[in-house]
Amino acid sequence: MTQMNSDRLRKLIARRPAFPVYARDMPGALPVPAKREVHSLAKPDALDRWSEDVAGVRPSALAVGDNVITMFDIIGEDFWTGTGVTAKKVASQLRAIGDRPVEVQINSPGGDVFEGMAIYNVLREHPQSVNVKIMGIAASAASIIAMAGNTVEIGAASFLMIHNCWILTMGNRNDLRDMADWLEPFDQALVDVYAKRTGQKPADIAKWLDDETYMSGSTAISQGFADALLPADRLTFDEGAQARERDAKPARAAVHALIAQGHTRADARAMVRELRGMPNAASDSAMPNAGAADWSGLSGLIETLRS
Repeated sequence: MTQMNSDRLRKLIARRPAFPVYARDMPGALPVPAKREVHSLAKPDALDRWSEDVAGVRPSALAVGDNVITMFDIIGEDFWTGTGVTAKKVASQLRAIGDRPVEVQINSPGGDVFEGMAIYNVLREHPQSVNVKIMGIAASAASIIAMAGNTVEIGAASFLMIHNCWILTMGNRNDLRDMADWLEPFDQALVDVYAKRTGQKPADIAKWLDDETYMSGSTAISQGFADALLPADRLTFDEGAQARERDAKPARAAVHALIAQGHTRADARAMVRELRGMPNAASDSAMPNAGAADWSGLSGLIETLRS
């Protein structure tokens, strides 16, 4: 995809219907796997980009109303901070909001794609309009959630990233072939949702998923993934949130490396907590004023596993 010139972009945006767009022919529900022990993780490069560049992006003035759902975290339960955005939490928030329009603010590197599919389904079932605002990045599973919006607004310097389901697995050639076959319907479901939302050809969408495509705000609009730009003065930066995310980054990298070596997620998390030297690391690192972590044990582990 190429960046469109500003004149063409303005004409494209002008042809889009004015907000609110509640009558859009939206995609149907996404499949959620019966094998809940299989998790599709956030890709390391998406986590890197988020933690280094945009983890601290927030609205300049967070809406006071009680109909706003914020997703400024990993999609799925985040083992390290004890937080994360889950379908269960979103469903609970929607029940509290009731039969009213809802605003969803997103700045997330993604996470468990299957959890993202479940959250997408929960939002699509809401009886009133859903307005999505992409503050910093909506990558991977977070980009799926963004497609649930009747309207989608994105920051000019924000990004949206799409890719195929990405997992860490092991086994012989038959096991890997079975897993590839198992994943294929979910990738096709993503193609269908993105194509329905954007009006783009399914073959083009599939190619963008294969290529792991990042889109700037203007490109996301020109390709139909978003409807309008968020004004720059509506965004601010939270340095504390950025620091906390950088503190958790080595732990997530170590867990990914251990899973790639054949350890279960539970065992990998236990090993990382032990190496950090803190018996209750998840709750401690989730504290707003937690100090910098000691990653001396983890750095050696990561280098060993990568070699």
